[in-house]
Amino acid sequence: MVNLPRAFRAFAQGAEDDQGGIRVQRVGVVEGAIGGADRFASVAALFPHVTFESAGPIWPDHPSSDLDILVVPLSAGSADDVTEAIRRLGAAHSTAQIVIALRDADVTTTRRLVRAGAADVLPAPVSEPTLALCLERLLTGDHDAAPGRKQGEVVAILKAGGGVGATSLATQMAAYIAARLSGEVCLADLDLQFGAAAVYMDLPEAVSITDCLSSGSGLGETPFSTVLETHKSGARLLAAPRDMVALETLDPAQVDALLGGMRRDFPLTIVDLPPAWTAWTNQVLHQADRIVLVTHLSVPHIQLVKRQLRILASQRLEDRPMVMVCNSLSSDQTASVSLKAAERAMGRPFDVVIPEDRRTMTAAINQGVEISAIRRGTKLEKGVAELAHKIGAAQPALQAQRGWR
Repeated sequence: MVNLPRAFRAFAQGAEDDQGGIRVQRVGVVEGAIGGADRFASVAALFPHVTFESAGPIWPDHPSSDLDILVVPLSAGSADDVTEAIRRLGAAHSTAQIVIALRDADVTTTRRLVRAGAADVLPAPVSEPTLALCLERLLTGDHDAAPGRKQGEVVAILKAGGGVGATSLATQMAAYIAARLSGEVCLADLDLQFGAAAVYMDLPEAVSITDCLSSGSGLGETPFSTVLETHKSGARLLAAPRDMVALETLDPAQVDALLGGMRRDFPLTIVDLPPAWTAWTNQVLHQADRIVLVTHLSVPHIQLVKRQLRILASQRLEDRPMVMVCNSLSSDQTASVSLKAAERAMGRPFDVVIPEDRRTMTAAINQGVEISAIRRGTKLEKGVAELAHKIGAAQPALQAQRGWR
C-alpha cells in the first residue's frame, strides 16, 4: 500500500455540502477497472473518509447521481468500445467525474477520451500511487484550479560531452523531487538517438516523443499529465525514441509546443538534452528557466565545459541561471587534477560536487529505483539531494506545491 498523499490528509475530514455540513464523497468502481478485491480494499483504505462502492460488472447506463467519481475500464484495442465510451462521455448521464483505466493505452485514444470529457485517463493496469494521486486531485477540486495555476518551469540538462552521467543524475533528481511532491515532476528525455531514461527508470513501454509526434495532433495539445508513464517515485517520463532517429526529427516550433504543454501540466519539467547542438536544442536552452551543466573532472572535460560556456555566451545565454555539476568525482581524479585548478580554468566554481559510487548508482539503474532504495545515507544520495534542492527549491511553482522540503 502506498502512503496517503500529504494534501489529502488535510482533506480527509470530508467535504462540505451546499448547506455547510459535511458530506461523505463517493467513488464508484466498475469491476476490472483497478484490479480485484484486495486492490479495491487497499485503495479504499487510503481514503478513509470517502465511500468506495462497486458500480457493477459494466459501465452503468445511468450511474448513481450521488457518485462523485466513477472509475471504468476500457481497452484502446477495441475501436467499438472506444467509440461507445466517447458517446457515453458526451451524453453526460451523470454528474460523476469519469476516470478511465485504459488498457493498451496510446496517445491518440487518450486525447480523444479527454476531449470527450473524461476527467482523467490512466494507463492500465493502474498502480496505487497513480490512482491515489488522480483521486486526490479530483476529490479536492485541484482540477478546477489547474487552468489558472502558475505555469511550470523548465530545467535543461546540458552535457560537457557524452558519458558524464547526466542521464543518471536527471532520473535520480526527478525521482527525488517527485517523491516529495506527489509526482508533480516530469522528465523529458530528448536525447533522440541515445536516450536511456526509460531503461534507467524501468519504464520500457513509456510514451516517447516520437509517439506524440506520430499521433496526428500538435504537441501542445497532448495531455501529458494523463498519457505519460509514472515511475515508482511518482515522476512522469516522456521517453526518448525506442529506435534511433535523426536529430532533425524535432524543430524549434515543435519544441515551443512541447515545452508549452509541459509547463501547462507540470510545475517542473527536467529536459535531458543530447550532447550535440542543433536549432531545436538551442531553442530548449532559450526556453529553459535554468541550465544544469554536467561534467567530469578531467582536462578534456574541463576544455569541453569551456567550449560549452563560450557557445552559451555566443547565444546570449551567459546570464541564464546555471548549476555547474562535477559528477562522479573520485580520489584518482583529484590526484591528477584539483577542483580549484579546474574552477580557475573554467572561470567559475562548481555548484555541486557528486562523489563516485558506481556500485550504488549501477544497482539503482539496473533496478529502476531511487538510490535510497539501494542504500540509504550514502554520499551519492546526499549529492543528488543537494542538486535536487538547488533545482526544486529554486522553482517558485514548486515552492507552492505541498510542502517542498
